[in-house]
Amino acid sequence: MPDLTLSIAMGDYDRTRPIHDGRVKIDGVSPVTQLLSPEEMFFRAFRHQAFDISELSFSSYCVKVAQGDAPYIAVPVFLSRAFRHSSIYIRTDKGIEKPQDLKGKRIGIAEWQLTANVWARGILEGYGVHQSEIEWVRGGMHAPGRPEKIKVNVPDDVTITAAPEDKTLDGMLRAGEIDGYIGPRALNCFDEGHPQVGRLFADGITAASEHFERTGIFPIMHVLGIRRHLADTHPWLPGALLKAFTESKRMAETALADTSATKVTMPFVEDTLSAARRLIGPQIWTYGVPGNEKVLEAFVDIHHRQGLSPRRLSVEELFHPATFEAYSL
Repeated sequence: MPDLTLSIAMGDYDRTRPIHDGRVKIDGVSPVTQLLSPEEMFFRAFRHQAFDISELSFSSYCVKVAQGDAPYIAVPVFLSRAFRHSSIYIRTDKGIEKPQDLKGKRIGIAEWQLTANVWARGILEGYGVHQSEIEWVRGGMHAPGRPEKIKVNVPDDVTITAAPEDKTLDGMLRAGEIDGYIGPRALNCFDEGHPQVGRLFADGITAASEHFERTGIFPIMHVLGIRRHLADTHPWLPGALLKAFTESKRMAETALADTSATKVTMPFVEDTLSAARRLIGPQIWTYGVPGNEKVLEAFVDIHHRQGLSPRRLSVEELFHPATFEAYSL
């Protein structure tokens, strides 16, 4: 019986390349892989269900599950994880020195429901800054206009103002027309070293490390999704994907730890890896539900509190039942 030919959209990461280049085979699947940016694959997946298997925004996926019309069912392959203290940018000339100073300020966002923004608002909530105390300005980062990729409901006490049609968030932050910006990518003005643009947490590593020590949470950004009808028709497929992507990640971790010749274009890899292991543990980036219950429960709780899911989702309904456990020898 021939393997299934299935399209797979995912980012170009060390943990996905063994799938893309064929070093890791997915049992029963002949993959047609596409390495895409998160913006493109999420838009195409949620607007047009363009792929059989796709990396998905965790927040967007939870919105669709809560609405009862999710075209994909998730596998607990967490292709993107990130601490989001470094995703909060500010104008340094607006008297913002601590999180509480954001109250009453105008903060730019590309989309309300972006996973990074959900986690960042959760961080601010921990400092007593509630989403209703900020005026949110939604617009395109570097091109005017950007729609929410999926329909979301915003709580009545939250104020979201559309950026002017001819303006970008980057231009508005440069001009001081907004007081800050939250998002998974930096705006060009920050990358170019604008003298009045900085991060709320100047030392993001220390802030994130202290947060992890308090909470034990290493945030999940993206999951892997399979078209529901494919998972129903081929119940072996979710487990095969979890197995293959786990092996692909293992190969990336092995390469990262081999510092005889570093595999990434960055100095101090061994020191950074050692520091991450001291903070998080020997397994710094894990897949699967077991061991990740705390971060998953935290996210569905934050997602519900922010009004993105009208009911608090359960972890059990988010992932295909065949992926909650694996065989052992």
